[in-house]
Amino acid sequence: MSFGDTWDNDGGEGEQASADKSGQGVVAAFGQSMKTLRVRAGLEREEFGRRIGYSASTVASFEQGRRIPSPRTIEQADEVLGAGGLLTVWKEQVERAQYPVFFQGMAKLEKEAIELLAYDALVVKGLLQTEEYMRALLAMRRPPLDPETIEQRVTARLARQDIFDRRPAPLLSFVMDEAVLRHRYGGKNVMRGQLEQLLLIGQKPNVEIQVMPTDCEDNAGLNGPFTVVTRKDGKKFVYAEAQGAGTLQTDPEQTVLAAARYGIIRSQALSPRESLQFIERLLGEL
Repeated sequence: MSFGDTWDNDGGEGEQASADKSGQGVVAAFGQSMKTLRVRAGLEREEFGRRIGYSASTVASFEQGRRIPSPRTIEQADEVLGAGGLLTVWKEQVERAQYPVFFQGMAKLEKEAIELLAYDALVVKGLLQTEEYMRALLAMRRPPLDPETIEQRVTARLARQDIFDRRPAPLLSFVMDEAVLRHRYGGKNVMRGQLEQLLLIGQKPNVEIQVMPTDCEDNAGLNGPFTVVTRKDGKKFVYAEAQGAGTLQTDPEQTVLAAARYGIIRSQALSPRESLQFIERLLGEL
């Protein structure tokens, strides 16, 4: 799968299913490699798990391809087993496989972004979500996700939040509809934690969070949520997602128009200072 300038993840259901199976194959192959090296090293699952910080049952899940280890876990396993890099060579492929196939291109772009602009009208942006909020959203999926898939999605989503601590820091701007902040997904306590998280992240010097109030008479974002990402080379991408499918556009005309549309949306929303004050008021209402 290419993530270059012509990458477009708008394949049909057959292509999506094929890519999903390919990712599952990568995870299964990695798990078998880990098991082979563990057995060769003479370690039982319980002892190996203790050394890398997991239970024997979790090690079994890794080896059977039912759970995807983090890059850090792969590094630890390679070191404990004296694999000499035989496991770490899988890191990039395994990391990519932890995301839904339609999001893999966007996940890679987030790592390369010098600027990210996001408008959301349904839920809080994944990059801004607390773990509890993530779990509440994933638990509402229909058909239901199995527990191991939920764990994988949570781990992957939390890992993406490294973008806030990257150096040099990318410029990050988020605009969300007021309704996003009023939906009490997961209950009051979950939403309270989410609002507190927004207030903390909104204070970072490279981050702007804005709210589009429901009483605003103009909103250029009526076509739905989207994200504009700019890479170091100046190339812009527009990502949009709906009903479990994502598209990543690279057409210069469309990306420029999307960036301009985002600028209009930002001008129509409350200012960053007003937005944080608005979030504080919502927090006080819970």
